Amino acid sequence: MSPTIFRDGPYRFFFNSREEPRMHVHIATADGTAKFWLEPIVALADFYNLSTKDLRKIENIVREREDEFRSAWHQHFSQ
Repeated sequence: MSPTIFRDGPYRFFFNSREEPRMHVHIATADGTAKFWLEPIVALADFYNLSTKDLRKIENIVREREDEFRSAWHQHFSQ
């Protein structure tokens, strides 16, 4: 199960259930994917087929909505 947290333009932000315990968020577009760590700080973990421009936009969104991601993580994984 991969619950979508929200969408922003072409970006879908979601978690993969049954994955590693370190807090992170996945992002998918029609062109590629990315993964950002949320702890201990927001940082790019991995990406595939995304431009530097897209990665900057995604990172800005993750930073701006970090608290929302953390809250959604705790809500989803505490079930």
